[in-house]
Amino acid sequence: MAGRAPKRRSPGTGSSESRARPRRFAIIAARFNDRITKRLVDGAAGVFAARGIPAADVEVHWVPGSFELPQAALHLARGGRYAAIVCVGVVIRGQTPHFEHVAREAASGIQHVALTTGVPATFGVITALSEEQAWDRAGGEVGNRGEEAAEAALEMAELVARVAKRGKAS
Repeated sequence: MAGRAPKRRSPGTGSSESRARPRRFAIIAARFNDRITKRLVDGAAGVFAARGIPAADVEVHWVPGSFELPQAALHLARGGRYAAIVCVGVVIRGQTPHFEHVAREAASGIQHVALTTGVPATFGVITALSEEQAWDRAGGEVGNRGEEAAEAALEMAELVARVAKRGKAS
């Protein structure tokens, strides 16, 4: 299934309530297939900038490959400095089952980080059958998975903050 992720309909992060809250975000990027991954990083950073998050409040951390994304995300989430963490990378199918293992463990590991730490960690990893498909998902015909992961991170950070605020008000 190919296509763009649905866009959020409410203004959300641009609201005065969210602008008053200082927030930091991390982008963790896999160096494997780094020319394509760079586009994902640029897409994610562009979303943060468009939403008024200062560049100084967005840190980019590079790791060797997509398999290492969850480990880096866990260390950053445990540090408590980030409202959300965006994980981006590119896994392209080759001639061996390696693709399935890396893609599955990256996805489940990133989800595990979010579930166990409470810090939103979003999945912006392209899993493609060819390099051409990967480029299409890194700002080509099918969108930019880095942008989509950053949008999800902002929305989830807002949700977590809103739920926490309601909990303190009770």
